[in-house]
Amino acid sequence: MNKDEPHFLIIAGEASGDIHGASLVQALLEKYPKARFTGMGGVRMRDAGVQTLFGIERMGTVGLVEILSEFGHYFGVYRALRREIGSNKYTAVILIDYPTLNLRLAKYSRRHHCPVFYFISPQVWAWRKGRIKDIRQSVHKMFVILPFEEKMYQEAGVDAEFLGHPFIDIVHPTRSREENIEKFALDPDKKIVGLLPGSRMNEINSLLDEMLGAAVKIKNELGQCQFLLPIAESIDPALIRQRLGDNPLDIKILTGETYNVMNTCDALIIASGSATLEAGIIGCPMVIIYKLKPLTYWLALMLINTPFYGLVNIVAEESVAPELIQREANANNIASEILKILKKPEYCQEVRNRLSLVRKNLGRPGVMKAVAASMAESLSKLTQHEKIPF
Repeated sequence: MNKDEPHFLIIAGEASGDIHGASLVQALLEKYPKARFTGMGGVRMRDAGVQTLFGIERMGTVGLVEILSEFGHYFGVYRALRREIGSNKYTAVILIDYPTLNLRLAKYSRRHHCPVFYFISPQVWAWRKGRIKDIRQSVHKMFVILPFEEKMYQEAGVDAEFLGHPFIDIVHPTRSREENIEKFALDPDKKIVGLLPGSRMNEINSLLDEMLGAAVKIKNELGQCQFLLPIAESIDPALIRQRLGDNPLDIKILTGETYNVMNTCDALIIASGSATLEAGIIGCPMVIIYKLKPLTYWLALMLINTPFYGLVNIVAEESVAPELIQREANANNIASEILKILKKPEYCQEVRNRLSLVRKNLGRPGVMKAVAASMAESLSKLTQHEKIPF
């Protein structure tokens, strides 16, 4: 196999993986201009040059009944990708997140002595830590995106490297705060609060009403306040307008402006998830909230071993943003925490200082180029006939 014309099998199963996969392909093409890429991904990976055997459109099913109804499709994808690996025509397999499928493919790749590069580690630090053994036996190199993961894996005997979080290259407002205030028709002398109820309708259904109740209390306490509600492109703005009714708080609904909203607000009420880390990178103080179905929450308590829910707190390894979960995520508690940020400048500045440290710990720009360079270095140490050392 020509080392200058590698053929990679690259697998992503979700929209975020599609974004990261496309960036990684572009970075690898700078190292290997004649490289070929085959695998599973979405429109971004296809645009980057990946020949997709399967799309991700049917791979993000949530819910037991829905998963069972799609089981035939999932199993068919798994079998087809195993056949691809078994063909021995690939220089290496690149797996991006999506551990339910990708850890199984990693094991199969090992049997065929095909190098496996895994980008974005399964969250073994939160639950099912026993998976580290399987990773050590099947993954040639793990590229982690959270700084504490590198040491954890290395101590477990896994070749792991932290080269930065891809958000560092992605999370950038397109305008200054002053420009946003003008564009969104805001009053610079009034406090601005962002409402970010999540990117899924089930999150909006469980969190938005509490956010709106908190907004009423915040405005009553301050006398005046402005509210911005950025929504994901996957959400129909008409559904949000319907939920707001006659919109007595004059909440501005914005699409495709999340980073600009984060860069404009004095504080955010935000659903737990990756958006908390994005807000942390931008440096906006926040209150993290989340609600699950009671049974789901009980199972999470049984299975998950982490002191924090918000990703920004997990990365900081301390509480830089208060977390209100389940019954604690009510209008009174949310308003109280937001008012603490808005009415206490010293506390607000302390939070911003701690968030700046979080950003520094996430690495420097050029993450995908660094990952591609490390993959290329690893491949250069292997020959076509070498077995992968485990």
